[in-house]
Amino acid sequence: MKAAVHRRARALDADAVAPGRIATDDTEVSRADPQRDRAILGRIPAGRWRPADDLAGATVFLASPASDHVDGVALAVDGGRLGRL
Repeated sequence: MKAAVHRRARALDADAVAPGRIATDDTEVSRADPQRDRAILGRIPAGRWRPADDLAGATVFLASPASDHVDGVALAVDGGRLGRL
């Protein structure tokens, strides 16, 4: 948070998108293993792997004037998993 306050004085944003499980070529092995897939999806309230384009809305929001008063945030796009911790 201190970094965000320091950067705000220079009109820079310090935000991030924190993705959950994304369906990509890199996660194909986990998704193809029924036992592993069930274990992973059991920890995600949305119950599904997210396509990479699900991150677009959060990214556009953080890059837009709509987020002018949002600083020092890691916006979780994780299907609700963080809320379970």
